[in-house]
Amino acid sequence: MDVMLILQMIAAAMFAAVLYTIIGIAPGTDETAVLAPVTLVLVLTGMEPVVVLAFFISAIVAKKLTDSVPVAIAGIPGGVMAAPMVEHAMILKKHGVPDLSIRKMASGSVIGTLVAVPVSLLLANALIPFADVITSYANQLFFIGAIILALMCKNRWLALASIVPFAILIQGLRHLYWGVGVVPEGTNVFISFFLGITIGPVILTLFELLHKEKRESLERFGKKTIVLNKTKRKKEIPNPFKILTKKEVGTSAVASLVGTFTFIMSPVGMTILLGELVSSRIKDPVKKASRAISSMDALTNATYISGTLIPLIALGIPLSPVAIGPANALFNAPPVFTLDHNMHHILSTADFVWATIIGAAVALSMTYFVVVKYSQEICTFVFKWVPHEALLGLFFALVLLLAFMDAGWLNIGGVLLIGLVAGILHRWGVNYGVQFMVLYSAPWIVSIIAG
Repeated sequence: MDVMLILQMIAAAMFAAVLYTIIGIAPGTDETAVLAPVTLVLVLTGMEPVVVLAFFISAIVAKKLTDSVPVAIAGIPGGVMAAPMVEHAMILKKHGVPDLSIRKMASGSVIGTLVAVPVSLLLANALIPFADVITSYANQLFFIGAIILALMCKNRWLALASIVPFAILIQGLRHLYWGVGVVPEGTNVFISFFLGITIGPVILTLFELLHKEKRESLERFGKKTIVLNKTKRKKEIPNPFKILTKKEVGTSAVASLVGTFTFIMSPVGMTILLGELVSSRIKDPVKKASRAISSMDALTNATYISGTLIPLIALGIPLSPVAIGPANALFNAPPVFTLDHNMHHILSTADFVWATIIGAAVALSMTYFVVVKYSQEICTFVFKWVPHEALLGLFFALVLLLAFMDAGWLNIGGVLLIGLVAGILHRWGVNYGVQFMVLYSAPWIVSIIAG
C-alpha cells in the first residue's frame, strides 16, 4: 500500500478520534444522526474509499469509548447505545466510585474492539463464498429483516402494520418526482430520504414547537445544574487488563464474541440481554454493576464493528442494523457508491484489514488514554460549552442541503414529510432498523402489492 495513502488514513483516523471524542460526550447524541451525515459528506467529496473506512472505524471506536463518560458522571447517556448502562452506572455513582465506572466502561470498549476486529475480518471472509446467493435475494431479505426487527420492537404490531404504508409513502414520493420531472424516471432518491428518517425525531419536535397549545404546555427549565464529583487522576498509564478483573475480561470477551456473530440483530437489544445475563447472579451491587457495564460496553463496540465490516466485506449490501444506519454511506451514496458498486467491489482484503487496524488502533491509542485520564475535564467542557441543540442544528442544516442537492426544493418538502412520519413512528416505538429496511425494500414491496 502507498505510504501517502497510509498517512492519509492515519490523519483521517486522528480527525475522527478527536471529533467523536467531543461528540460522544455531548449528551443525547444519536449514533446514526452523528455518524451517517459526516461519513456521507466524506464519500461525496471523492475521498479515497480506504481513507473513509479508516475514518469510520476510528469514529465508531472513539464514539463508543466516550459516550459512556456522561453516563458515569451525570447519569445522562452520550448516545442511544449508552442508555442501557445508566442504571448500573448510577449504582456505582451512588457508592461514590464514578471514576471506576468510567474506567470499567472504557476498558470494556477496548476488549470489545480487540475481539471484534479479528473475528469480524475472519467471519466476513468465511461468508464471501455465499455472497452471490445472499445478494440475489437482497430485496426479500430486507423485507424479512423489517419483519424480524418489527417483531423485536416493544410495539411489534404497530411496527408490522407500518411497513406497507411507509413503503407506499417512500415510493409514492419517488413517482411524484418522476411525474413532475424533478429527477429522471428510474432515478431513486435515496440519500435524503435516509437522512430524513435519521433526524425524524428532530423534525417532529421542531414542528411541534409551531403548535401553540403544544408549545405553551411544555415545561420550562432554567439552567440545568449538574454536580460533578471531583476524582483523583491516576498517574500510571491506563491498562484495561489491570482495570478489569479476570472475570470481567472474560465476560467482556464472551459478550463481544456473541455480539460479533449476532451482527444482524438489534445492538441495543443484544446489549441489554447479554449485559443483564452476565451479571444476574452477582449479589454485591458494585461488582454486579461493574460486570454489567464492562460487558455492555464491550458488546456495543463489537456489534458496531462487526455490523459494519461483515456485510461490507462479505456481501456489499447493508444487511445489519448498523450497516443500514450509521454505516449506510459506505454501501449506498449515489453517485459515488451504489449497491452494485461500493467499497465491497472496490477495496481488496488487504485494504479492509489496513483501514480497520489503523482506524481502531488510532482511536484506541488516543481516545482511551484521554477518556481514562481526563474524562472529568472533557465532560465539564462539553456540558458547559457545547450545546446539544447546536449539534442537532448543524446536522439538520446538512440534511436540508443534501435534500436540495438530491431533487431540488420539492425534495425539501418530501424529506420533511418523511421525517415527520418517521419521527412519529419512532416515538411510537418503531425503531430505526425497521424504517431503514423498509426504505431499501420499498420498490419491491410496492411492486408486489401492485402486481
